[in-house]
Amino acid sequence: MSAARPPFSQGDPQFEGVGDAVHGQLIFAAGDCASCHATPGQSDRLRLGGGMALDSPFGTFRPPNISPDPVDGIGRWTVVDLANALVGGVSPKHEHYYPAFPYTSFTGMTVGDIRDLYAYLTTLPKVSGRAPPHHPSILFRIRRFVGFWKLLFFREGQSEARLSGEPIHDRGAYLVESVSHCAECHSSRNVFGAIKPDTRFAGGVDPQGTGFVPNITQQNLGKWSERDIATMLNTGDTPDHGRVGSSMADVVTNTAMLRDSDRDAIARYIKALPALPTPHP
Repeated sequence: MSAARPPFSQGDPQFEGVGDAVHGQLIFAAGDCASCHATPGQSDRLRLGGGMALDSPFGTFRPPNISPDPVDGIGRWTVVDLANALVGGVSPKHEHYYPAFPYTSFTGMTVGDIRDLYAYLTTLPKVSGRAPPHHPSILFRIRRFVGFWKLLFFREGQSEARLSGEPIHDRGAYLVESVSHCAECHSSRNVFGAIKPDTRFAGGVDPQGTGFVPNITQQNLGKWSERDIATMLNTGDTPDHGRVGSSMADVVTNTAMLRDSDRDAIARYIKALPALPTPHP
């Protein structure tokens, strides 16, 4: 019952053909991939050797090398391997990934975007060297236990997006809820590390325990316009003449690469989030 089962099989016809690497670059930026997987201590955000320490109440996790290196990275992966990781949280060895990797949000990604992301990743520099191992807490040292966690808190292929039928809003819903996985930081978590549904986007303790990520529902952003949000995603400037900081500054480095239409869509969806009270830090 807790065994890892990949959602896709090798040779799945959905993944036939070559993806669009140009579009994949936009998915890469929207997904904030470089922020976690770039090799620490160097300035090239496209050297994806991994290794950054992510401290959490459940141990220290280190994002792996996802460069095209065939030995230490994912150079031998197929596009189906990538899809199984993103949608199912399952490795090519049929092991569960720890949910420090936000597949709980990525699970809503489309096959087309995964194909394009895979095409883009294959164009990046090969980086040798594997990231140091994870050091999880006792509860998660046996990977099969992650399977029980999934049974409780993970719904494969399901998105939390609130769709309205309006194209710009629904595009923003897809980007915010799945690709950009905004709720992973802007929410509070229960004792098992799963997002508390009644705090989704209402703010929470930074995943690394270094501060409090703000509430981005209308409780806190009620005076912001859609244009204010889109501008912040492009420049980092806030409507009160400030600038975003901490991990959000890194996010803006990525969202600034998106099309204006995608930043506008994200802003439309964020502006439509219902007001929720900020939980106590």
